[in-house]
Amino acid sequence: MSLRYVWLALALWGAVHPMYYFMTYLSENAWSFGAMIDAWYVNASTTGLTWDLTISAITLTLWILAEVAVRRNILALLAIPATFCIGVSCGLPLYLYFRSKPV
Repeated sequence: MSLRYVWLALALWGAVHPMYYFMTYLSENAWSFGAMIDAWYVNASTTGLTWDLTISAITLTLWILAEVAVRRNILALLAIPATFCIGVSCGLPLYLYFRSKPV
């Protein structure tokens, strides 16, 4: 199996697994996105994790933009909304999947 398909499998896992927990939390809390965001800052541990993932998402976005400017792999830009709408666990392997396409 090509490593390219491993990236795709990790992107799918990174989309489905975290989304299960997001949807579970939202359904238990009247679909309140405000409550979910508040939960990200409930203590120092979750705040640190939130900032860690935010900085990682921004770094990944800048990396994607820089490489798309050089490689002209426009489809790889789909990893940016995946990163911010789902998470780095989906966006990073999705970008690696697009980037590993044979040239």
